[in-house]
Amino acid sequence: MSAARTPLEVFPNPEPGRGYEITHTHHEFTSLCPLTGHPDFATLSVTYVPGASCVELKSLKLYLQAYRQQGVFYEALVNRILDDLKAAMAPRSIQVQGEFRGRGGITSVIVARWPEQRVGQGGGG
Repeated sequence: MSAARTPLEVFPNPEPGRGYEITHTHHEFTSLCPLTGHPDFATLSVTYVPGASCVELKSLKLYLQAYRQQGVFYEALVNRILDDLKAAMAPRSIQVQGEFRGRGGITSVIVARWPEQRVGQGGGG
């Protein structure tokens, strides 16, 4: 089952000629560990520069809540969310970051970007 079955709705970007950045953060994101079935908790942030459209927040909330009953590894989760948002909005750029709370003494931060950058590459010049 994919959370993509919960549709992501978009609306026209009010300033399509300007390259501004939007960040949405979900502090209570939950999914399930695919091995144990135990809940995984995270802070999930989506940062994007919109193209012609922006994501509507209620649909984003419902889309993210659909993961509560899904067993999925962190890495697959963050990349799937990026792919689904990219397909729905066609942004100029997008980044999805999941900061997963500790389990067994280990925390994880997973970041997926489009267009892709190599790890450690900055935007400076």
